[in-house]
Parts: sequence; structure tokens; C-alpha cells
Amino acid sequence: MDREFLDKLLEQISVSGCEECGQEVVKSHMQPFSDEIWTDEMGDVICILNPESPVRVMLSAHADEIGLLVTRITEEGRIQAIERGGIIHQNYPGQKVRIHTQKGIVYGVVECSRELFKQDNLKASDFLIDIGATSKKDAEAYVSLGDTVVLDAGVRELANGRLAARAFDDRIGVFVIMEALKRARERGCEIGVYAAATVGEETVKNGAYWSSTRIQPTAAVVVDVTNCTDYSRFPNPAVGGDVVLGGGPSLCNSPLASKRLNKKMQECAERIGIHTQREAASARSYTDADEIHFSNQGVPVVFTAVPLRNMHTPGEIADMKDVEGCIEVIAEFLCSFTEP
Repeated sequence: MDREFLDKLLEQISVSGCEECGQEVVKSHMQPFSDEIWTDEMGDVICILNPESPVRVMLSAHADEIGLLVTRITEEGRIQAIERGGIIHQNYPGQKVRIHTQKGIVYGVVECSRELFKQDNLKASDFLIDIGATSKKDAEAYVSLGDTVVLDAGVRELANGRLAARAFDDRIGVFVIMEALKRARERGCEIGVYAAATVGEETVKNGAYWSSTRIQPTAAVVVDVTNCTDYSRFPNPAVGGDVVLGGGPSLCNSPLASKRLNKKMQECAERIGIHTQREAASARSYTDADEIHFSNQGVPVVFTAVPLRNMHTPGEIADMKDVEGCIEVIAEFLCSFTEP
């Protein structure tokens, strides 16, 4: 695995609708490994192997993350914002933030008081971000409306090959599909592989639909993260099944997932000695799979996930063994894929 690539991806600020920084990293890194790279007006990046092949397997993972968007600057120079995606509002008061501006990164702190935590319905519009400005005019010299905001959290090494970071959801998926394309190339994969880093999944899910309609895939593999059930605050695991950190990539029993592709993915994992886990869903997956499945004249999809603790927080935790397993299973799937 290319840890330098992963760390660079995780360092970027790519709030939903403003994914350009992360996408530039993907394009730059994948140039030597791709036969073609497509982009579109919304910012999707599709790295392609064997574009001449009539068999096209789409790999999809979303490049965007949750965060805030600057909407207003007060007379006192405080920054106000709205959410982009499903943030957990209680994560923000008292925390340091990074604001992505045209002039570079501006640092700030979300104002905090005991009274703020007593609010029954805390909203992003309740936040006041202090960047050190003394007035509205002063703040406007640093920050503009439409700038994006994320919590100021770096990548940290934990014990046993585990990492903590902001926005593993779903930068880790983008990393997985790009590494899988690279390994498939090394192993002589002959089918068309279209690894799509999509935009907008956390908000409007436009990127997956746009990408699929352009690719017109034979089948699609969607990679996202999934909630572990092996930590203290997780709700009833009977809903979706047990998923543990370090237990291997997860496959989903879902009405959307192709049983044939699920079986093939499982066979690939067994053939190369990768342990997988199973979870269940009753309806839509709330991933890119939902849009891809209904695009074109219908696309068979299978989704695999990297187990994650503390999703949508600045301390998301992933196990690199799960990441490696996910990459290997998908690479094997690509190299052995044939049309039904």
C-alpha cells in the first residue's frame, strides 16, 4: 500500500460540493497508472484501465466529506456556516477548525460555553467561529462566503496497525479503488476498469449517477465505510449484523446487491485467503450504489466496505489490515471477472 498517497488524500479538505483539492491529488497520483483519466464539470475523476475492452467494471468511492460552508460574517468578525452532509453538531463547539480559502488555510475555533451544550436542538447556524479577527472588515480579508470548514484533526497512528483520522469516510474508499486498479494493472487485468472518485455522496449523490451514465458499466463495485458494532456506544447490532474492526472487509446482503456478484466476491476472498464479514440492509444502502444501480438501464452492483469506528467524527478509526484485504479482494475480482 502507498501510505504517502493515503496520507496526502487524508490531508485534503474536500467538503461535499467542493472536492477539488482531493481530486487533484487523485489525478496527479494516478496519471502513471491510468490509460485515460476522465473528469467532468461536477468534479468527478475516473481513472481508466483498458478503455478498449467491451467489458467495463466501475469501481466507485466518494471523494467528498462532511463539513461546513461559510454563509455569513458578523459585525464582530465571527464566521457563521451551514452543514454540508450529516455532521454531528456536538463535535464542533470548543474545537479547532480549518477553513479552506482561496488564499490558503485559515485556522479558527468554534466558540463554546456550557449553555451551548444545554441546547436541545443544536444546529450549525448556532456556531460562531473565531479566527482572531477584530471586525467584519478584518475577517473579510481572510475568509469569504462559500469557503469550507472542517475540524482540525490529523492522521494518528494507533496500536496494532490502526489509524485515526478525519474523513476516512470515504477517502479510504477512494484509496482502495485506486490501489486495486494499480494492482490489477500489475497482474495483467484485461477487462476495462473505471475507478471513479465521485463527488456529492454526502449531500446530493450526483457524482455516482453522472459517472455511471458516462461509463455505462457492465457491473459496479462500490467501496464505502461501514459502522463497526464492537465499541461501546453502537446501537443494537441485530439490525445489520456484527462487524468488527480488523475482521476483514464487509460484504452486504441487500436488495440492491447482485447475489451473483456477492458470491463471486466471496469466492475471490476465499481463493486468496482474505476473511470477509457480512452485514445486512433492508432497503437502500445510502451509498453510491443506490444511484449506480438505477442508472442507464440498470447496473448490477456489489458493495464492499471498510469497517470503521466513530463514523462522522474527527476520530474515525480504521484497521489497515481491513484496507489491505479490501484492495486485494477487489484486485482479484477484476482479474477474474467475466461476463455472465
